[in-house]
Amino acid sequence: MKRWKNMVCVLVCLGLVLGIARKCETTVYASELTNESIKKKEAEINKAKEEKKALQSGLTDVKALKKKLEASKADLASYVAELDADLNSIQTKLNELKAMVEEKEEEIEVKTKELEEAIDTQQVQYEAMKNRIKFMYEKGDTLFLELFLEAKSFGDMLNKADYIEMLSSYDRKMLDEYVAYAEYVALCKEGLEEEREVLEEARAAAKEEEASLNELIAAKEQEIYRVSGDIQSQEAAIKEYEASIAAENETIAALEAAVAEEKKKLAAEQARKYDGGMFAWPAPSYTRISDEYGNRLHPVLNVTKFHNGLDMAAPGGSPILAAYDGTVVAAAYSGSMGNYIMIDHGDSLYTIYMHASALYVSKGAEVSKGQKIAAVGSTGRSTGNHLHFGVRLNGSYVNPRNYLGG
Repeated sequence: MKRWKNMVCVLVCLGLVLGIARKCETTVYASELTNESIKKKEAEINKAKEEKKALQSGLTDVKALKKKLEASKADLASYVAELDADLNSIQTKLNELKAMVEEKEEEIEVKTKELEEAIDTQQVQYEAMKNRIKFMYEKGDTLFLELFLEAKSFGDMLNKADYIEMLSSYDRKMLDEYVAYAEYVALCKEGLEEEREVLEEARAAAKEEEASLNELIAAKEQEIYRVSGDIQSQEAAIKEYEASIAAENETIAALEAAVAEEKKKLAAEQARKYDGGMFAWPAPSYTRISDEYGNRLHPVLNVTKFHNGLDMAAPGGSPILAAYDGTVVAAAYSGSMGNYIMIDHGDSLYTIYMHASALYVSKGAEVSKGQKIAAVGSTGRSTGNHLHFGVRLNGSYVNPRNYLGG
């Protein structure tokens, strides 16, 4: 009877082991990957630390930029062109930082889930070990002694020794797994904290870069006003302004002439035709029309002058869309228009998009209505983020509202 009782104890013990093993099936599988997982987590933590260092050292030094620009202030055109290059660089950096913030928010969401799963697994391991320790405490070494004393033969004793070794081996394995997983949980927590710090650094860096961008735009606006105020007479100021517009028109007219010449070489059936459709609003993020088409009081010269397009005030970096299907005949930079794009829609109808912070298409590209072609900025003779949108028909500017729906 006593021998059967001992055998039942052995079976109970083995049953507990197998039950715990089944309960920790995911734990055992996870533990097989623990060493690799720990190395991966350590690498992620090191990467986050490097990203943090790069963010701290990669911010724009606005004071240094302003000092560098001082030398070019004598020539407004040179000053504007040089400052625009800096604005483009900062806008690109700002876009990268904003993308990084979005990426880090997604990574933190994933790592938070990883940490929660790791803590759950660790808790299962802890409960399993607690049950095992309780069992061993209650049975003690007397169970193993009785098993040996009740052995009927040497072979029977070896079998019982195998049972004991299996239990001991399992106990050691469980302890090793628990220690390793505890390290993994600690690394998950550290990694999550590092990613949160990188996210905060990226947010702060984006905020600082945006402030730098706005500071340079304000400096440019101040300089444009200062230079205009320094001109000896109002008549000279008007002439300077008209010369600027004339330069714009000359550039646009030259492009139109070049396109017209190219069209002569094409068969009539191959030429683009405007089908009369309404245009899409080229700056969907615009907050207001800061200047309408037609005669207006010039903001710098304080005289009434003709304004040849619509000015759409919009956030820097927000999208500029192609108003209609067409062919890009120019994607370039000029001191007056800044970064600009000109699109041929057929039948001598063109649209022009000025002062962009970035251009996403090049000359010769075919674009579709609503396609993103550039980003709003303040390059060229501009005193704030906006899109100057112009429409030309048969060589003259016309009111863009005639073509805009809604």
